[in-house]
Amino acid sequence: MQKRLAISVAAAFGALLLGACSSNNETRSASSTAAVPDYWPNIQSPIAKSDDVEKKVSDIMANMTIKQKVAQIIQPEIRDVTVEDMREYGFGSYLNGGGSFPNNNKHATPEEWIALAEAMYQASVDDSLDGSSIPTMWGTDAVHGHNNVIGATLFPHNIGLGAMRDPALIEKIANATAREVRATGIDWIFAPTVAAARDDRWGRTYESYSEDPEVVGAYARAIVTGLQGDISDGNIDDQHVISTVKHFVGDGGTEQGDDQGNNIADEETLFRIHAQGYVEGLGAGSQSVMASFNSWHGEKLHGNKYLLTDVLKDKMGFDGFVVGDWNGHGQIEGCSNDNCPQALLAGLDVYMAPTPTWKPLFNNLVAQVESGEIPMSRLDDAVRRVLRVKVRVGLFDLPSPANRSLSGDRSIIGHPDHRAVAREAVRKSLVMLKNNNNLLPIEPNSRVLVAGDGAHNIGKQSGGWTITWQGTGNENSDFPDASSIYQGIEQVVTAAGGSAELSVDGSFNEKPDVAIVVFGENPYAEGNGDIANVEYQRGEKRDLAMLKQLKAAGIPVVGVFITGRPLWVNPEINATDAFVVAWLPGSEGQGVADVLFTNTNGEVAYPMQGKLSFTWPSTPYQNPINRGDGKTPQFEYGFGLTYADSKNLPVLNETVEADSSEAADHIIFQQSVQAPWQLVARVSKDSGTMNSNVLTVGDVTIRTADRLVQEDTLLMQFAGNQAKVHFFAPFPVDLLDFTTPNSALAFDLKFQPDSDIQMGIECGDNCAGMVPLNDFAVDTSDWQSVEIPTKCLIEAGANMKEVYAPLSLSAKSTTELSLSNIRLTQHGQPTTHCP
Repeated sequence: MQKRLAISVAAAFGALLLGACSSNNETRSASSTAAVPDYWPNIQSPIAKSDDVEKKVSDIMANMTIKQKVAQIIQPEIRDVTVEDMREYGFGSYLNGGGSFPNNNKHATPEEWIALAEAMYQASVDDSLDGSSIPTMWGTDAVHGHNNVIGATLFPHNIGLGAMRDPALIEKIANATAREVRATGIDWIFAPTVAAARDDRWGRTYESYSEDPEVVGAYARAIVTGLQGDISDGNIDDQHVISTVKHFVGDGGTEQGDDQGNNIADEETLFRIHAQGYVEGLGAGSQSVMASFNSWHGEKLHGNKYLLTDVLKDKMGFDGFVVGDWNGHGQIEGCSNDNCPQALLAGLDVYMAPTPTWKPLFNNLVAQVESGEIPMSRLDDAVRRVLRVKVRVGLFDLPSPANRSLSGDRSIIGHPDHRAVAREAVRKSLVMLKNNNNLLPIEPNSRVLVAGDGAHNIGKQSGGWTITWQGTGNENSDFPDASSIYQGIEQVVTAAGGSAELSVDGSFNEKPDVAIVVFGENPYAEGNGDIANVEYQRGEKRDLAMLKQLKAAGIPVVGVFITGRPLWVNPEINATDAFVVAWLPGSEGQGVADVLFTNTNGEVAYPMQGKLSFTWPSTPYQNPINRGDGKTPQFEYGFGLTYADSKNLPVLNETVEADSSEAADHIIFQQSVQAPWQLVARVSKDSGTMNSNVLTVGDVTIRTADRLVQEDTLLMQFAGNQAKVHFFAPFPVDLLDFTTPNSALAFDLKFQPDSDIQMGIECGDNCAGMVPLNDFAVDTSDWQSVEIPTKCLIEAGANMKEVYAPLSLSAKSTTELSLSNIRLTQHGQPTTHCP
């Protein structure tokens, strides 16, 4: 594909999408030797193999030891590796994860980033301990600008960029990002994400440009070009960076949008829908590919030899390197974070090993090569790929990080030119779903009420992957020189003689001419963002109540929706006169005001031009929904009103018919602990996870027992000491479906009635709903069925939107209990009050 969108191809993709689910189910295992189908192309990279480069790599490798080679394929994280570790081992690369900073300082200056880069580089080329002088390289997640660094330009997240349909602007965004990253001494970016998200329940939907693989492909080519620059001479200069197309492959197509879940598409659909970003990104010369956390037909991608080696490397001709994701190798069957030869054998070239397990992983890999379990030829191939990229990027010839052309130039971080590009992207990304009676654009000399918790909240408008991994814990002061949406509005209306009043709750001192309510999703990233259905703000409808209150007061209402995905907002749309989706616009909130207001002459200042790059659902349960699948959406893919449109939107259907799948219980334990939960015991600072039929942690012992069938019961013995047992997941699970009147935490129980046991639900730091077990159990030592209404747990403090532990229990004294058939159900006994 070219750098511009070839719209004429869209019809062909539409037919393919319609038939995707009915295609053949042919798959290949990791050990398959079947020929790769011809629809997987051989890609001619603009960086062709060079005899000079290959000779230099061969010369370097000729004198490398096994340990030196293994070090090149281990990538530790800055929180778990020291400069002295780098001097001793000579790692080929290292990374900072989301929310990881030099010296653990969130407000680290560009000089501190440079200082760490310089120290790590100098240690890597110091051969006094490891005998190697190969320079290391630093990789970072700069996914919407240099988003880990205070003061950097934050561009709209990918879902907003997809609404622009502007690959040329994407290239400018990538170029600006590369410059800001280089200014902090970093060589390599883990971007772009080229997933075609197909189920909006996925918490990474906003990292996807579109459900349409054509848009994804065109953007992949543009962003790789912008990040890496002109590579026609076979090199990447020091004002650009190494790019990474990720996550190979199929992460956007898992069942039910489950992060790190299973993609069951047939192989041709996997290619047509989920691989187009790689076709175009590698065609633009991307030098690294990140393996995905997801599985394909049950096999983890980090261990899938067919896809990583047979398809990507052999058939597609990729000669860069494949890097793993955050300990992704440890998820391969038979592997752990510190021991996984299977990943290297499958085709992974670099292990991302961000925890202290990098050291045993290193030792195990050395031993496995020495024993022959890993052939030397496979290790050599991986090392050659890493060194080939290092030569191409000039690492052996460039000065150290502190002395490169952009290093330490503070003016580059958040440069006005970069902010101007981001502001343009915000303007072009806005999608208008409703504009009854042509309320927009507004004349700027109006009295404007700006309401909602997103109005003056730069962290909320920027979303996840913003300074911290989840985008939480930030304040406006963490964004110097940025602009909230309110600040942009205030600037426009004040300059024209109008007034802007900020009111989070929608109250006002003087009735305004118009109210602009900015509301939407709070920040989240992978794992935490997965949801059960796409209804916005299930349960307490605070934002809807505000919109209705303003409209009832006779005030024209504009809704500005902050979101990382299409959500069912029919009631909210009905409660507004105009409704604009702003997505996650980033640091330049004034770009929203640019479009919402006319100029001082009453003329359109900037056009409303964004078009949906995702299909918008008509019910909370209409997922997955994609163009061409035969379903009837609320707003079709490509929809977006302009200021030239004058048709009013009729009242939308607000009736919610319960999805039949919601009647099913959420099983926590039934003969075994059910995914995603793990059974964890904690006593003081000690903890353990049950991975066999017995777990002992301090004074707590848990073992399986037989009641009705084999091992259908958990016998728990406590010896006091403030012990806690809980069914735990590392990411929160949306369990709002179990807030209906008859919902309950239900289980079968046998216990000592005088026990002092607290039971309930945990929902994160300082968030739990715990109740005394004796308030709900019968005073008997026989088996009984117990129901704790979720109403009572919510009253006690539980947040069912973000559940980390659906059952947690603690005992203050010596006791014993047996539990069986643990579940959340919607079919409990009616409850009118709680004890």
